[in-house]
Amino acid sequence: MKIESILYDKLDDERVQCNVCNHHCLINDSKCGYCLTRKNEGGTLYSYNFALISSANVDPIEKKPLYHFLPTSLTYSLGGFRCNMGCLNCQNYIISQSSHNKGEAIEILPEVAVKNAIDRGCKSIAFTYNEPTIYLEYVLQTAILSHKKGLKNIFISNGYMSSEALNLLLPHIDGFNIDLKSMSNDFYKKICKATVGPILDNLKKIYNNNKHLEITNLLIDGFNDSEHLIKDFVDFIANELGEEVPLHFSRFFPYYKMGDVSPTSIETLKKAKEIAIDAGLKYVYLGNVQTDQNSYCPNCGELLIERNGYDINDKNGIKDNKCINCNENLNFIC
Repeated sequence: MKIESILYDKLDDERVQCNVCNHHCLINDSKCGYCLTRKNEGGTLYSYNFALISSANVDPIEKKPLYHFLPTSLTYSLGGFRCNMGCLNCQNYIISQSSHNKGEAIEILPEVAVKNAIDRGCKSIAFTYNEPTIYLEYVLQTAILSHKKGLKNIFISNGYMSSEALNLLLPHIDGFNIDLKSMSNDFYKKICKATVGPILDNLKKIYNNNKHLEITNLLIDGFNDSEHLIKDFVDFIANELGEEVPLHFSRFFPYYKMGDVSPTSIETLKKAKEIAIDAGLKYVYLGNVQTDQNSYCPNCGELLIERNGYDINDKNGIKDNKCINCNENLNFIC
């Protein structure tokens, strides 16, 4: 569905500047921006992806991954097409690196998305699978309706939205998982076709606005797994955000344009977790690997939530967001 875009400036010679993400694309008449979902038509910028959905599923919220936000609940997950990055290792490249195809897309209007979520027993709507920033108008309209019906909204993102877009999102999004891929700007330029600085700024803004935040880092042997990069990474979380922010180190598997790179070694993941804990982070998890996924009290070690894949036992160790054993305040939204 075609609608006029928000967050753009009209320039001379019928050019426009899109301000939805940090590419801030300058777009000539009859051309599209980097994400290929927004087109300049005679000096007016249009979004062509409103309500065009590539995937709609009911997921355990832990799959996002969000381990500390409405644990054990279901979320209605929506994804579209395209992305504002070009990651060579993209796990969802079939939808994120492809333009929308009306023959493959499902049209789900905001009011239908909210009804679907409620009918399926979900407590939240998740904007996920591809980068939700590029269908900002759809996210905002859906999230506003979702809140009116008592649902929560979660945003699974690469964090490369513009400051203006994030300002629009913050009142309507309850939980974020941001994929911070590395502290290296060279990594972002070579692997992702982006820069890291705006993402760090956005993370601080999300945290300082008291939104629930979890961070994912996909570790790739030989690319972003050096001890000094991991130390810089966890120190940023501990010092600029908070030690209570959950961190998910995820295992890379060869895919897309990095099919010749070996899967991340288990030793790399375990070392990263050790560095994070030594830096003071209270909740560190390993993803895409068979290992202990449970949540424990950072003070006394009490088992809070037991996880076996996506088979999640109830929140037996948590009461009123405190540990039942030592009364430690916990960073959970239950």
